[in-house]
Amino acid sequence: MKSAVLLVAMLAVVGTCQVSVAAAPCDKPVYLTFDTGHMGVAPLVAEVLQRQQVKVTFFLADEKTLTGGSSLDAQWAPWWKARAAEGHVFGSHTLDHVYWRADRPGGRFEMRPSAGPQAGRSREMDGAAYCAELDRSARRFTEMTGQHMAPLFRAPGGRTSPALLAAAQACGWQHVGWAPAGFLGDELPSDRYPNAQLLQRALRDIRAGDILVAHLGIWSRQDPWAPAVLEPLIVGLKQRGLCFATLAEHPTYRAAVQSGSKP
Repeated sequence: MKSAVLLVAMLAVVGTCQVSVAAAPCDKPVYLTFDTGHMGVAPLVAEVLQRQQVKVTFFLADEKTLTGGSSLDAQWAPWWKARAAEGHVFGSHTLDHVYWRADRPGGRFEMRPSAGPQAGRSREMDGAAYCAELDRSARRFTEMTGQHMAPLFRAPGGRTSPALLAAAQACGWQHVGWAPAGFLGDELPSDRYPNAQLLQRALRDIRAGDILVAHLGIWSRQDPWAPAVLEPLIVGLKQRGLCFATLAEHPTYRAAVQSGSKP
């Protein structure tokens, strides 16, 4: 009888501990973000995030995929809808992955998309046109998921100017960069930056508060980053006492995410 009582008490303690661990706040967060890419590693990324119970922020552009479609087409819509249902956060990466190249007179910008019908062709855009490009990604996200995008964006390549950021801010978009240590290197050539080296560097240098950036597939990298590095990185950072949060919890972006959505 005493043994049974002791067993019940032990189970009660275990149950309490489990609840306590699950409810523990994320007091040393890092913010993992993914930009779109050729989507070849997207299923793996989703699997790892689910297994590790990590929420991230995705930045969406409609880029060419390995299967000949694009990252926001009908084939990928169910994938994005599933990620939205899991509670990740989403921002714009411009629909046609439009790179800023230079400021021009009269509040205009020289831009060059790497996707879409004008891929590879430079053209000038004013602030309103750039905002419309950001909005196009948000509308496509809503079409795919039924949810709304956060008013956050990442310029392709991180290339911006103060004038471009001001134009985006004027129409309600806030830019998100990344920490120096948070550049995970998945777009670097793998012969010079092997996965083991990138993992070691990230585990050594990343600190609480850092925004991390990776991609859902990089065309130029021969040895894909995500299969070798993503899960060991997450596990290793957790072992260092760090935890993962979305940009909805970041002190710089929290208010913007809570105050509005796009489109």
